[in-house]
Amino acid sequence: MIPDEGFVAALAGVEGMNVHRLAALLRHHPPAEAWEVVCGRVPARGPIANVFAQGEVRAALIAAATKRDPHEVWDLCLHLGVRVIPWGHADYPALLVHDPLPPPVLFTQGDLALLAGRRVAMVGTRNATAAGRHTAKVLGHDLAAAGVHVVSGLARGVDGCAHRGVLSAEGEGRPIAVVASGHDVVYPREHRDLWEAVANCGLLLSEGPPGTAPLGFRFPLRNRIIAALAEVVVVVESRERGGSLLTADDALTRGVPVMAVPGPVGRRAGAGTNQLLRDGAAPVTEADDVLAQLAFQHERAPTPNLDLRVRPRRGDIAAYRLLRQEPRTLDGVALAVGGGLMEVAMSLARLEAGGWIAQADGWFECVGSPLP
Repeated sequence: MIPDEGFVAALAGVEGMNVHRLAALLRHHPPAEAWEVVCGRVPARGPIANVFAQGEVRAALIAAATKRDPHEVWDLCLHLGVRVIPWGHADYPALLVHDPLPPPVLFTQGDLALLAGRRVAMVGTRNATAAGRHTAKVLGHDLAAAGVHVVSGLARGVDGCAHRGVLSAEGEGRPIAVVASGHDVVYPREHRDLWEAVANCGLLLSEGPPGTAPLGFRFPLRNRIIAALAEVVVVVESRERGGSLLTADDALTRGVPVMAVPGPVGRRAGAGTNQLLRDGAAPVTEADDVLAQLAFQHERAPTPNLDLRVRPRRGDIAAYRLLRQEPRTLDGVALAVGGGLMEVAMSLARLEAGGWIAQADGWFECVGSPLP
């Protein structure tokens, strides 16, 4: 007998099943039925029905589903000690419930209770300088010694050094890692000992089931989870472009303060952090700077019964009320409310960013508790 979590785990690993499609599928179908939908044996409901109406997409999803066995996926999760926590589950992190793009399912090892503690994300370039690696390790150590949990991505460079610093501390702070592959697919390979240590004494999270490969598109996606779990994001080193700046953008979108370690003038390793400082990020020269910022951050403590979404603008409520009735496309909303496409598109973008609606392949629908 496969529990619902087993079917969700199998669905999450179907090739072509992106975050939007999986979320839309599970909003309108129980997990076992959702599996039957993807296998082509049950008709789809909601916006995902429009996806299955596209012959090529439907055929590709059905073909991909035939390559997976929910029994095998679930047995592998049990063997690895990986918990499967779908959106809506009692143990799903409250910090992510109303996120603009919540993971439809999380795969976890370790202690989820750590998310109730104080949390700082530390990110930076994989090609960190010796100074950057040292700074990340010292900051990780000192924050952990002060009882702060450090969130990062277990990548080379800054991420790994930050978590090694946490593990070297004697305080109550623990490492929290969000990875871009399955729990059994260690990336980079040289971090195997670090992965095991984080899973054993901290918390290891992924939105991909066991066997998920670390493909390039997964890293920017996981960055949003790092930002969403943090009360403060610290960028240690970054070039003028990079994943750590994407994490900073994700943080700002979610109202999470961003701090940066100043870099040497004229060096690429500090170009991104210096730009953040020019844009208003607070500087970090020691852990006390982060602890001072953290002292002002209390609104992101996980409170299961609190809806953290900002109420929509008055001008966006008409579109929201319309989508409460049924899913629609951008054109459908614009036609019904009588607005211009650009104006309606901006309205829908604000509602989606606020966590009030979600879209799958161009179809929008309301999510979460209704607007009172």
